[in-house]
Amino acid sequence: MTADLYHFLYHGLSLKTVGLVIGAVLVATHLFGFLKFEALKPILRDLPRNVKVGIAILAVDFAWALLIWSEMDLGEFFNLERPVQMVLIAGFFGVAIYVQEFLAVRAIGFFLILAACPVLNAAFLEPPVTRLLLVALAYVWIVKGMFWVGMPYLMRDQLAWATAEPNRWKALTLAGVAYGALVLVCALAFY
Repeated sequence: MTADLYHFLYHGLSLKTVGLVIGAVLVATHLFGFLKFEALKPILRDLPRNVKVGIAILAVDFAWALLIWSEMDLGEFFNLERPVQMVLIAGFFGVAIYVQEFLAVRAIGFFLILAACPVLNAAFLEPPVTRLLLVALAYVWIVKGMFWVGMPYLMRDQLAWATAEPNRWKALTLAGVAYGALVLVCALAFY
């Protein structure tokens, strides 16, 4: 079962599928954010320090990392598979217990880094130039993820800046809707 999931994520996703999913998610989430600004504002304000959300996302992150480590070809390092699996499991509990400050931000950053790889794999050596919309987004995720893991207070500051003025929030969410719509159109027309 894990081998099938690994193969699906890293070898089985087509560019069209990834484009449709990411485009739809971008449109849906940004449209929801545009329509529900007042309801989302306190949630987003509290998100960086929300330990429960952080542990839930962290569990997904470590399960995903464990899947990658367990299924990838390690070559001559195959004898390290089991010890590293144990380190990953212990690492999850260690991080969940001892790194609770901005845990949600760090977990989201880790998730963005993990999520970029299937997107980049799907776009690798594909002919349409519009695939670069997905590649650019994946690299933004990687850079944001690294900064949020290393300097998690940045997400708090970015959310405070984005939600400080309703017009700024509307402009940002509409930009996200437009980017998602562009990805959707390209996925339907070119991928």
